[in-house]
Amino acid sequence: MAGAWNAELVNWMRGAALREGFDLAGVAAAPRADEEDGEVTAERFASWIEDGRAGEMEYLKRRNEVGELLRSSARVAMPWVRSVVVCAMNYNADGPRSIEAVEADRGWIARYAWSGDESGGAVDYHDDLLRRLRVVEAALKARVECEARCYVDTGPLLERDFAARAGVGWVGKNTCVIHQELGSWLLLGVIVTSLEVGADVVAALHPDRCGSCTRCIEACPTDALVAPRQMDASRCISYLTIELKGSIPVELREGMGRQVFGCDICQDVCPWNRRAPVASKEGLKTRQDLVNPALMWLAELDDIAFKRKFKGSPLERTKRKRVQRNVAIAMGNSGLPEFAGKLQKWAEGEDEVLAESAQWALERLKR
Repeated sequence: MAGAWNAELVNWMRGAALREGFDLAGVAAAPRADEEDGEVTAERFASWIEDGRAGEMEYLKRRNEVGELLRSSARVAMPWVRSVVVCAMNYNADGPRSIEAVEADRGWIARYAWSGDESGGAVDYHDDLLRRLRVVEAALKARVECEARCYVDTGPLLERDFAARAGVGWVGKNTCVIHQELGSWLLLGVIVTSLEVGADVVAALHPDRCGSCTRCIEACPTDALVAPRQMDASRCISYLTIELKGSIPVELREGMGRQVFGCDICQDVCPWNRRAPVASKEGLKTRQDLVNPALMWLAELDDIAFKRKFKGSPLERTKRKRVQRNVAIAMGNSGLPEFAGKLQKWAEGEDEVLAESAQWALERLKR
């Protein structure tokens, strides 16, 4: 078979991806940053970085030796790349939404981090998706001669832009990829390849079906969605609770509510997720103890217990001290005086970030 994508090869690839447990798959060409199809994306990304909206996520700001942002085009970091395979997996869990009423002593962990295996152990979706992608990659290389590489959140490229180009869905006003039937509960993995995209490969692009709806923008408690499809990541609760290593800006703490790891609000209010199917794949079983977890339970975990509980989980990478910082803020937002003792102990501790967060929480409880 010729070393290029044609309609037959794309259909075969979709079948291979579905057999590995993915729900959607498509192929998109990888244009240069100075080509018409890639120039708009490159310019928008550069402006986003220059406006400071990446916060402290330095990996998004990396440049090559001539000063080009690596993520401005897949071909800046990897000149050999000509196409990107995007595979998506539904991770919607059978559980409540973050916007539903719940006891004030409970926190929220983002839906994607609930996953466990059949034995109840933690599963990091990065590892699970990468294993599946490599099977598809190996099958592709056995079928056609090419260079290829797999990434799950770690590649120097803009996955959501390629997902839209590959026909996986459209980019909604909440900046998530949305599929008309699956909603936005989608984990993305990519395979970059050296295969050119033939003229007979035409992705069935999804029209923008957000319409006049602005529920996600209105629901964001920290105003991270500054405009449709424009996020200031430095204000996003997911960034604040996971990526930010120091103190969380005081003006954003009240808006964080009870979020202790990630945030699902802009997806929970999206009408396209009302009827999103529940995922039932191996490795995506819900760990019920992570659904609306008790704040005091999270606060009392020592290093050993935390590592045992979250080994292999996305929370492991964030580490216990950062999670405790988030728990302290959630306790302050709870309004419950029963947390004062724990917060006072933290406030007198040696960890400066945790101590300051706990002191803020104590002052908030006095209001």
